[in-house]
Amino acid sequence: MDDARFNRQNLFAHVFNFTPVGIALISLDYQWIDVNPAACHILGYERDELIRRDPNELIFSAEDGKLGARFDDLLQGRISKFSLEKKYVHKNASVFWTSVHVSLVSGGSDAEPWYYIVQIVDITSNKLTEQKLQESVERYTSLKKYNHDAIISFDLQGNIMNGNAMAERLTGQRVSDLIGTSIAAIIGEDKLSRILADNEPFNEIEGSINHVPHIEGYLVEVLVTIAPIIVNNRSIGFYLLIKDITEQKKLLIEKEAAERTNEVKSEFLAMMSHEIRTPMNGVIGMTDLLLDTPLDEEQREYVSIIRKSGDTLLAIINDILDFSKVESGNAELSEEPFNLTAAIAETFDTLMPKALEKNLTLNVAINPGIPQTVIGDPLKIRQILMNLMGNAIKFTPEGSIAVTVDRADVEGDRVRIHFAVKDTGIGVPEDKLPYLFEPFYQADHFMVRQAGGTGLGLAITRKLVELMDGEIRCEPNPGGGTIFSFHVLMSAETLPAVVETEERLEIVPAQDETLRILIAEDNDVNRRVLIRMVEKLGYRPDAVCNGVEVLEEIQKKSYDIVFMDIQMPVMNGMEATRILRQTIGPGELPYIVAVTANALVGDRERYMNSGMNEYISKPLQSSAVAAVIRKCLESKTAQARASS
Repeated sequence: MDDARFNRQNLFAHVFNFTPVGIALISLDYQWIDVNPAACHILGYERDELIRRDPNELIFSAEDGKLGARFDDLLQGRISKFSLEKKYVHKNASVFWTSVHVSLVSGGSDAEPWYYIVQIVDITSNKLTEQKLQESVERYTSLKKYNHDAIISFDLQGNIMNGNAMAERLTGQRVSDLIGTSIAAIIGEDKLSRILADNEPFNEIEGSINHVPHIEGYLVEVLVTIAPIIVNNRSIGFYLLIKDITEQKKLLIEKEAAERTNEVKSEFLAMMSHEIRTPMNGVIGMTDLLLDTPLDEEQREYVSIIRKSGDTLLAIINDILDFSKVESGNAELSEEPFNLTAAIAETFDTLMPKALEKNLTLNVAINPGIPQTVIGDPLKIRQILMNLMGNAIKFTPEGSIAVTVDRADVEGDRVRIHFAVKDTGIGVPEDKLPYLFEPFYQADHFMVRQAGGTGLGLAITRKLVELMDGEIRCEPNPGGGTIFSFHVLMSAETLPAVVETEERLEIVPAQDETLRILIAEDNDVNRRVLIRMVEKLGYRPDAVCNGVEVLEEIQKKSYDIVFMDIQMPVMNGMEATRILRQTIGPGELPYIVAVTANALVGDRERYMNSGMNEYISKPLQSSAVAAVIRKCLESKTAQARASS
């Protein structure tokens, strides 16, 4: 056609200048012949600037062995064109991808090659999309491969499309065997119908799938999650995520069994505490009273032995109960301000008689930088020192025991206080040190040991120190003997000074001080013990055997104090207390003291919350009974002042 509108040269010129595809004409010796505007735009250069650059740097490298071979195939006519994808750095330093297509232009009668035509297409956006898709595929593949849960996909007809390795382990079947089969074989026809019906929440269906069958015939306990597969805003199937909870279920059962065992243990300890302490109350109380009667020297020696044996047995009972409370996690720390020096002094006062029996010297050294008033659990501090000092006295034939409080390290708003208990005793062999704080361990062999005990004292001590965020260790004393050093964490703030009161062990009432005392105790021996203790303090108590008799007696006569045993026949002490609180006005209500053999954590709080005013545990001591009576007198005095 001769029409100028279809002149090939004009058409080529138009396409060359206006096509969005970059076109470059390259000579056979790899030099620029011409480039179109699109090529300049794609590569980021002006035409004159681009022509001055080496094509090998911008488009291809003829020195590349594989690329050079393809150019050679093109020149030899073995191929008519070739393509490649290349990543380039734009003039503005951004990275972009191109698809490069290379062909050869030949002419003349012998088809002599003239030059190369290189077409350049910017494929950056497609490449980024492809990379994101590839990353998604790799993430999905990795998730499916390494997920600890089984993943099975199925289509809208319920046929399995794929699965991971955990699905094979869960079902016992290979994924290749599962593909194409119905998911109903795994979750059941009714569950599949509910999923495909899509008329109820997936979480309700998930909750109904609790087991998955294994090919070997047993059921696996599972938790299931169902998720739809959405492609192009259209649902094409579902994912079934299945977690094998067999081990978790087993651990849960074991945990529940352990908790139940702990409960049974606590119940047993509570029962044994009561059953053992009740007769011990009779033994120790009666020997206490017997020692206050006229006895000849031989009788006093025998009674003293009985009393010491009772104290030893009680100490063993207390050790076992203390260890059980700490070991089971029932030990609790109180938070109250107390004078540290006073707590140490009280411990020394308690242990001084034992030290004097062996002519041992007790020393204490407290660094001036130690805070005097701290906030913590004074009873636990005293128990730790009692255990360590008691051990030191037990295993020190002669010499001294020293307690030092050498420094206090500030940690935030709390202070870490360091203690050491040193003795000059027999020491601990180095090979025994690693086992010293183990429960029921005793450094000397049980067949030849010189001192008795349960072997729980140091185990309890370590637990108590750890309870206060501390640590304890033992090392030889260079001067002979042993050093136990420990530190505990407590608060130290500016607090009101601790009021120190002198504990009176006995109270003799003044002539105008008369207390009406009622004792409620079903055990004959224990009732007689408590009666005699109260009588020795100068009072004349009445006594009954159960809660019903308490109510009857209080209707006849008003009382200032009722020593109320907790466990009594007909009506127990807690029920009797409840009825008294309901039927008697506050001004006429007696001071009710819980008397019990229970001595576990929480017992005191339980009795106080039930309406009782005070609590003492068996075996009863005269000092404890005297202290309760003193509290009642102080309460009466305070009430009298308030009313006046």
